[in-house]
Amino acid sequence: MMNKKNIGTFILAFVLFNTLYAQSNLLNAKKPSDIGKKTEAQKAVDNDKPLVYGYVDDRDILWSKVVWEYIDLNERINMPFYYPVDTMNVSLDRRSLFDTLLKGIKNGDITEIYDDSYFTAKMTKAEINSKLFRIDTTDAGFDEMNAGNQNIDEYIDKINLTSQDIEGFKIKGLWYFDKRQGELKYRLIALAPIAPDVQTMGREEIAGGTEELALFWVYFPDAREVLHKAKVFNQKNSAYPISYDHLLNARRFSSIIYKEENIYGDRDVDQYVKGNALFQVLESNKIKDDIRNKELNMWNY
Repeated sequence: MMNKKNIGTFILAFVLFNTLYAQSNLLNAKKPSDIGKKTEAQKAVDNDKPLVYGYVDDRDILWSKVVWEYIDLNERINMPFYYPVDTMNVSLDRRSLFDTLLKGIKNGDITEIYDDSYFTAKMTKAEINSKLFRIDTTDAGFDEMNAGNQNIDEYIDKINLTSQDIEGFKIKGLWYFDKRQGELKYRLIALAPIAPDVQTMGREEIAGGTEELALFWVYFPDAREVLHKAKVFNQKNSAYPISYDHLLNARRFSSIIYKEENIYGDRDVDQYVKGNALFQVLESNKIKDDIRNKELNMWNY
């Protein structure tokens, strides 16, 4: 067991490490370009990696259930995933969750991207890009083309989907009872940004409005390194930022269950509770309560 001296040393090292990481070389920089650059000594002692998941044998899982949830970015508690949307006036290390994922995909650091939550087909970068922008030619541009003018760049509009357009995130996760640990646990499996369909966004002539779609599904374990390096702004103390990986693994967000695995082909809640949003929320809360009560029921003899 740790004595009081060792515990104190550990806490002091932890505090100093987090402070150095958050404000790396800020007070010692001779020029702005040196801010955020760690010294060789800092790199030598830096072991900042995502917390490794412990191995869970299938025989240790006494009970499990896969659920799909929706994180609404309009809710105040979920705003750390949404901001900043304007990246012109903030430092390079502050980005929204969507921008962080997109940067990881473009850099090749995140490769496990799929078109659905069952991971049936991988998506290429070209397929992802097709969901992020569209190109429109104005009527004047068509007139110029009909007149034989091929240089119509000024008549072409490019509509881009940005982090400001992201409405929320869908996540897929597994609740399971670990009989070796004797407790109910949660493991995040995948997440997907939800945004309006860029092909119909802003087109008033389309009836029914713009549909919100999952742009792509990211296999979460493949994105943990990227999400751990990206820090979320801590409004209470900027010296102690929190990583997106920690925020998601700790379930520090508000969500609603919109689907659970079931005998009816994993149908959504709104497919069997139709036309009443209140009853759909009540059904979601019922699923949550059933999961929470599972741990209590395991200890009843």
